[in-house]
Amino acid sequence: MDFEPYRGELVAFCYRMLGSFHEAEDLVQETLLRAWKARHRYDPARASVRTWLYRIATNACLTALEGHKRRPLPSGLGVASDDPGAPLVPALDVPWLEPFPDPRFDVEVRADLRLAWVAAVQLLPARQRAVLVLREVLGFTAAEVAGQLGTTVAAVNSALQRARAALADVGDVGAVTEPDDPEVRAVVQRYQRAFEAADVPALVRLLAADVVLEMPPVPLWYRGTRDYGRFMERVFALRGTGWRTRELTASGQRALAAYAPEPGGGHRLHTLQVFTVRGGRVARNVVFADPAVFDAFGLPREMPADGF
Repeated sequence: MDFEPYRGELVAFCYRMLGSFHEAEDLVQETLLRAWKARHRYDPARASVRTWLYRIATNACLTALEGHKRRPLPSGLGVASDDPGAPLVPALDVPWLEPFPDPRFDVEVRADLRLAWVAAVQLLPARQRAVLVLREVLGFTAAEVAGQLGTTVAAVNSALQRARAALADVGDVGAVTEPDDPEVRAVVQRYQRAFEAADVPALVRLLAADVVLEMPPVPLWYRGTRDYGRFMERVFALRGTGWRTRELTASGQRALAAYAPEPGGGHRLHTLQVFTVRGGRVARNVVFADPAVFDAFGLPREMPADGF
């Protein structure tokens, strides 16, 4: 039996459940190992290989989530700051939500990987979370999910109803604009040019009025164009101008890898910035500075002199 074709979608599933790409990879490896050891007990009359693998993966996720802290973004922990000069102190005791390196996987539907949605899903009880993802995202029937969770169809339908109600404010998964949408790409490219030029007024003109800027693992975050602009002025004052960027996608969203100028010349990887674009404006920028995130995306630490 060849389980490898299912690896990418299983990693995406476990990521939605856990909010951590690294933990998702580990659990999928565990899932495939369990499946290989139990392959002689698999009964094709009872379930497809895919359904069977998801049952193993779901149970592995539920076990991993026992006593597990949710993975938030900074905006999920407190009120926005209005001090652009506040100390940027990482909160290393918080298990922060991680972005998903979708360029590494052939994941057909990426909208349900977006950061705001995955962060909201982390607030659900583990079994509600599983029902929502299996039913709403992956399209399993209520009967299949009941079999995967060892429960009844009625219980699955009830859990799905509660999960939908809890996520009502997040919006419909399918309503999110894809990263290859021409308007989205154009907005982020304009942002990219303004960022590389250290042109703060041009950056601010690209922002939604209630834009959110957050920077895990720093618990600090800002809301609104005024504070966003003031913080960017601080960034360029501290780290200089002449930044370089690289376009990519993360969690089904447009993203930029930002390389800061080095005092002795050259550029060094500083952050991965993941954008949400709505109505032709940047509505959210989640800026990751964790080296483990850089590794997941395979980002080189230094930019060659001639660029990428």
